[in-house]
Amino acid sequence: MALDHRLTPEHEELRRTVEAFAHDVIAPKIGDLYERHEFPYEIVREMGRMGLFGLPFPEEYGGMGGDYLALGIALEELARVDSSVAITLEAGVSLGAMPIHLFGSEEQKREWLPKMCSGEVLGAFGLTEPGAGSDAGGTRTTAVKDGDEWVINGSKCFITNSGTDITGLVTVTAVTGRKADGRPEISSIIVPSGTPGFTVAAPYSKVGWNSSDTRELSFDDVRVPLANLVGDEGRGYAQFLRILDEGRIAISALATGLAQGCVDESVKYAKERHAFGKAIGDNQAIQFKLADMEMRAHMARIGWRDAASRLVAREPFKKEAAIAKLYSSTVAVDNARDATQIHGGYGFMNEYPVARMWRDSKILEIGEGTSEVQRMLIARELGFAG
Repeated sequence: MALDHRLTPEHEELRRTVEAFAHDVIAPKIGDLYERHEFPYEIVREMGRMGLFGLPFPEEYGGMGGDYLALGIALEELARVDSSVAITLEAGVSLGAMPIHLFGSEEQKREWLPKMCSGEVLGAFGLTEPGAGSDAGGTRTTAVKDGDEWVINGSKCFITNSGTDITGLVTVTAVTGRKADGRPEISSIIVPSGTPGFTVAAPYSKVGWNSSDTRELSFDDVRVPLANLVGDEGRGYAQFLRILDEGRIAISALATGLAQGCVDESVKYAKERHAFGKAIGDNQAIQFKLADMEMRAHMARIGWRDAASRLVAREPFKKEAAIAKLYSSTVAVDNARDATQIHGGYGFMNEYPVARMWRDSKILEIGEGTSEVQRMLIARELGFAG
């Protein structure tokens, strides 16, 4: 049967709603916020009121009862205008709330999901460490039982949504024991914001994503109840592999949005900008460049929607998610470069959205699994050991 990734009427209505919100609400405000490195609190509140943070979660926990395809649609439309806002939603849903939804206890779900689905509270996922990025199995943060509490020590880096005024928790991966062969046994544990010994550093100075919140975290004898364990003890490694597999689809949708946003801005500029007595878009060299950009965005969209459709259908999707993430992130960088070239000197000026897109694109080849990791995963799915 032929694949058909055309949207249902419900998904198309969502797409149009988020598209209008991005252009009418985000576009006029985000430039100033981005240059001042300010988190877009009012925009996030409006996204919460729209139900975007609850898109893929059940209504019984305050969600919208949608699916991962709906989340991807929203992320793509947001990223067509701005990636800082899009990554705030992506991290809040797929990294913040999803671990609790997939693996948390009923008590954890009822305590946290309604607040996270409404956007009242943001969650973060504390995985990456200074010495354990792509090598997530090299986790050094530890959690030791002491009576009815976990005592956590260690640090995390590059953690999104971890230090905003509305951040409520970070789900932290930590070594809780050793297996018979000496390998670390990793578990996931909820650490609420404000817990004594839990320190959130100042925001990083970043190349891009300047209106998103990214920080380093440290844990110095942080004590939380044993009941804050997410899922089974020792299953944290398997849990975050699942979270990252799904997250790659979301990042791919975001990257596709950035790639399409580059097309949108470049087509508009090519029709408005005149040189040598005619619009620069009348030149075939510009037309061919725009055609290539549109082709890339179109194929990236097919990739992430295919992976999302497989996830929604409960079919294997690991390989397709890695392919989508690898391709769309490459496309985002390529389109951002070409959009900057089409804009000429103005593409180097921060007042133009393509300058922001250029700065935001590179991280997509790094975050939630580098391009090298995606190639490794694809090769494994083809039957090669790595």
